[in-house]
Amino acid sequence: MSNPQKVRHISECFVKPEHALEEAKRPFYLTPWDLAMLSAHYIQQGLLFTKPPAADEQEGFIDTLLNRLKLSLSRALVHFYPLSGRLVTKTNENPPSCLIYVDCDNSPGAKFIHAALDLTISEILSPIDVPLVVQSFFDHDRALNYDGHTMPLLSIQITELIDGIFVGCSMNHCIVDGTSYWHFINSWSEIFQAEGNDISLARPPIHKRWFPDGCGPIINLPFTHQDEIISRFEAPTLRERVFHFSSESIAKLKAKANAEYKTNKISSFQSLSALLWRCITRAHRLPLDQITSCKLATNNRSRMDPQLSQDYFGNSTHAVAGVATAGELLEQSLGWAAWQLHQAVVNHTDKAIHGWMDAWQQSPFIYQARFFDRYSVMMGSSPRFNMYGNEFGMGKAVAIRSGYANKIDGKVSSFPGYEGGGSIDLEVCLPPDFMSALESDEEFMDAATLPHQWHRIEDKLYLSRVEEVNATQQSEQSNPKQTVTTADEHKDQLG
Repeated sequence: MSNPQKVRHISECFVKPEHALEEAKRPFYLTPWDLAMLSAHYIQQGLLFTKPPAADEQEGFIDTLLNRLKLSLSRALVHFYPLSGRLVTKTNENPPSCLIYVDCDNSPGAKFIHAALDLTISEILSPIDVPLVVQSFFDHDRALNYDGHTMPLLSIQITELIDGIFVGCSMNHCIVDGTSYWHFINSWSEIFQAEGNDISLARPPIHKRWFPDGCGPIINLPFTHQDEIISRFEAPTLRERVFHFSSESIAKLKAKANAEYKTNKISSFQSLSALLWRCITRAHRLPLDQITSCKLATNNRSRMDPQLSQDYFGNSTHAVAGVATAGELLEQSLGWAAWQLHQAVVNHTDKAIHGWMDAWQQSPFIYQARFFDRYSVMMGSSPRFNMYGNEFGMGKAVAIRSGYANKIDGKVSSFPGYEGGGSIDLEVCLPPDFMSALESDEEFMDAATLPHQWHRIEDKLYLSRVEEVNATQQSEQSNPKQTVTTADEHKDQLG
């Protein structure tokens, strides 16, 4: 959905760590996991908050908020100092190669932007598709991680809406995976809530780099020019929509999958991912002999022996996949599809992780957009991340949204549902025709419900289901004489 409104940038500055650590003066070396991400986009995710009720009457509300955010950010960067650095490349002539690492010392720091947009929360959340204007809530549009040589590795954009605040974060994917991304946000929130008091983080990040035996910390890549490392790409025209799955609906999917395959080992998320795999494959209308896959972004930390701490700061993920022909996938049951994903996860062991590392060392490669084919479903992010637990003086966020980055046909990002309890929101990206087919898929729509939304009544925000709002709209359209509000007031009420 297009939107004529444009975000206005009001100010920007750079934020450095409140004080420098000795370890921040040394190079921060990148592991094979990190280096493989050089040609991917930054991670772009953010939180939408409602302004406090008296914010408009409170003189200096936004200035006070911005100052507190910058101060707490500078303190968070002491703990997460690599995010204030820049990438550096040193080339070698014999043999021809390059070393890419993070210089945390000679850098202006992280970027901090204050922006504004004359739209309401309901105008952002009520449309069926995520409005395109949401992409402008993030800095580093279309930037690749390699661009961290000249661009900040972390950029925060605070976008002020008429009745809300969006905190958008763009973070270099060579420095963090999703686990480390939300670890930083959680810690920043923790420091913000401490209101200037010195605190010891509940989970301080671990910066000691993990390398397989015989590898690192200095890794010379067999490339001498950036064209050998990166390839820029534009996503096709996509519709982006958020679907909600209640804890009850997911429990039914899990029970169905396990019953169909006569097991009790299939997880809730494997069942939900299997549903997406089947339904998106059907929407794509693939030939029956076409090979298709469902890839799951998987955290390596707990699968290694010995285990790597969940507080390890950096990348430690792989994508595991269930594979089948389109005909096989659609002829078999949901339980069969879920079992393929279960087996892919079970087989992702310490041995498999080290096997990937060994192969990468023999022939280093950088992930490119061409690695993701249009016959696959890619399940990214995780409903396990603590997203709604972050507060910045405005209470609990009302929604999570993401930017342009890394979106392709078949990309699905999973977030915890607003109400918690095991509910999940899925952000699905598909070309328009395929999205329409998914919306008409009975198997999919029987499991999905419309997400919670916010609408305005008498200048107060209320949480409701979209179908409740739509029912009210339909009632008023069929009984126009009973409606006494003006068109503009009606828009405010129902979003």
